[in-house]
Amino acid sequence: MMTSLQLDPLIPWIFWFSLAGLSIVGLSISILFHLRGWFWRSLSLIILLLALLQPNIMQEERKYLQDIVIIIEDQSSSQTIGDRSEQSTNTIQAIKDMLAKSDSVKLRRVVVPDGEDNSGTRLIRALKEVLAEEPGAQIAGIIAITDGQVHDLNSVPVLSAPFHVFLSGKKNGFDRRLIVKKAPAFAIVGEPITIVLRIEELGDIPQGSSLAGVAVSIDGQVPQRFTLRTGEDIKVKLTLPHSGANIFEFGVDPLEGELTHQNNVTLLSINGIRDRLRVLLVSGEPHAGGRTWRNLLKSDSSVDLVHFTILRPPDKQDGTSVDELSLIAFPTRELFMDKIDNFDLIIFDRYKRRGILPNSYLNNIVRYVENGGAVLVAAGPDFASANSLFRSPLGHILPGEPTSRVLSTGYVPKITEIGARHPVTSGLFAQADWGRWFRQIEIKPRSGHVIMTGVEEQPLLVLDRVKQGRIALLASDHAWLWDRKFEGGGPQLELLRRLAHWMMSEPDLEEETLIAEQVGPSVRIIRRTLGAAPKEVIVTSPSGKESTVALVPAPHDPEFEAVFESNEQGLFTMQEGQIRGIFALGSSTPREFENPVASSDILAPLVASKKGGVFWISDGMPRLRTVLPERRAAGRGWFAISPREAFDTVNIKKIQLLPRWLAAILVSLSLFMGWLREGREQKAAE
Repeated sequence: MMTSLQLDPLIPWIFWFSLAGLSIVGLSISILFHLRGWFWRSLSLIILLLALLQPNIMQEERKYLQDIVIIIEDQSSSQTIGDRSEQSTNTIQAIKDMLAKSDSVKLRRVVVPDGEDNSGTRLIRALKEVLAEEPGAQIAGIIAITDGQVHDLNSVPVLSAPFHVFLSGKKNGFDRRLIVKKAPAFAIVGEPITIVLRIEELGDIPQGSSLAGVAVSIDGQVPQRFTLRTGEDIKVKLTLPHSGANIFEFGVDPLEGELTHQNNVTLLSINGIRDRLRVLLVSGEPHAGGRTWRNLLKSDSSVDLVHFTILRPPDKQDGTSVDELSLIAFPTRELFMDKIDNFDLIIFDRYKRRGILPNSYLNNIVRYVENGGAVLVAAGPDFASANSLFRSPLGHILPGEPTSRVLSTGYVPKITEIGARHPVTSGLFAQADWGRWFRQIEIKPRSGHVIMTGVEEQPLLVLDRVKQGRIALLASDHAWLWDRKFEGGGPQLELLRRLAHWMMSEPDLEEETLIAEQVGPSVRIIRRTLGAAPKEVIVTSPSGKESTVALVPAPHDPEFEAVFESNEQGLFTMQEGQIRGIFALGSSTPREFENPVASSDILAPLVASKKGGVFWISDGMPRLRTVLPERRAAGRGWFAISPREAFDTVNIKKIQLLPRWLAAILVSLSLFMGWLREGREQKAAE
């Protein structure tokens, strides 16, 4: 029960003070001039002024509320370092035991996990949310159990209670991390690029060498090693090996005794693009299909085309001067011997042996293919003759052998079962709508995959790999009919474009591949193969944990897929049979591990603003005290909360000290006594 005196004026205070002032002036004059009855008049005015104030006795029945102590526990990834998690658990239990001694204190515990999208520890956001849920008048203290690495201190809430920080971890911890400070998003394949690296050492680093070893691997291959100086920006030159995504993994040698190795590795994806695709087109003689090849290759601005056409073979003598056939001597040796490795693709279009390219040149082309080059043979009738390219050194790597038959009948090219799954021909338009071709050279496949057939299911397009290179054989010279829209034409442009890009090893057109793409929080693993249906893929996480994921047929594509999920971040490897792939999930160095050294520097200003304290858990648990609000709440070996004595009013009882009826009687009685006093004095004076 709480009793208090309260005033409830009937008139505004300014009028009441004015009336009181006038009363004091009038009474002063009465006293000064010794007027009769001044005492009773004064008493009546005092009673009237008190009645206007309406004094009341207020009796409140109160229910006192519990004080709230908020504990914010950092359970982000950095709290898994060393024994930080155990320290936090023990500290929370110790605080619970201290507060359990008082029934007037309630504990509210808030857990802070890793922030979304690698945003780090969002401790301040969690604090704002709990402050919005709890009544501020009951909060007696806020305790944060963390390593001090908070990433959202840009907007601090207004606190009404002491704020304390209990730091987990080692006081003298140290760590080394690798940072990629500058790197291009894309670069030209085969040309050197410059990447700026920096090795930072954090915390109380022990004395030692200022040099550190760094390993760099591309797509999980054998790493290259460098020795770099710490604390400086270092430029490193590297080369992209292929087009598409090139995933670089940079790793710095760890320090003995450092807090974590997770920030010693960082991933970088650079998209490789080709500067110019260099193509050599060798036409055996002018024909309608030669223009088709030329138009296709010249339509792409990224292609540098060198076209070599034999206008007059050596065995033909028509009297035309050589000066009229060519402006300059064609650099045959320079193209086929000295600079052949500069080309990405060589196309032989209806070419036959005529003594123009000697066997030494053709042997050099074979070497070029085996070392990673690409050759496409678009065969004409001469491929079935004695002068066929198959009868040259190039025949050793051709995937089909001519039977000397030339099939001259109308047919519609068809995609084979393997062709329907091969990226060169999968997804092309309906075969029933294609126009006919009228010539095909009969061949017997020797290797590779037949992806298209023609007359009587005879092989029409055969693709093969020769060591590191690729070779294709198109057993017809009538693809140009599709370009001319004969009988509606066909997907000639798309077919030849895909064929040329497959031969130049474009990643999107690989027939045996294992790739992954991130779809929201999950990863879609895609296995493309021309062989038997794969059953499962083994995924190895950055920590070395292996997971087996089942592959199922994709709904629309001739592929197999699986969905993979993991809480880990970094470089993952995939293995299905002999095919290997990699993918990066999230950041190899999460924000939680950018600076794993425990420190109070970030939260110190917030602690000081509420006169709280910072305590290292490793130093032992301080004692708990209580202090008045806005007083110092921490000291050597102790911390405090501020009891708020908040309450709810259950009932209010109001008692008037001077009811209006009583005031009227007292004023009337005072005035009557004053009048009576004045009358007596007047009679005595007479």
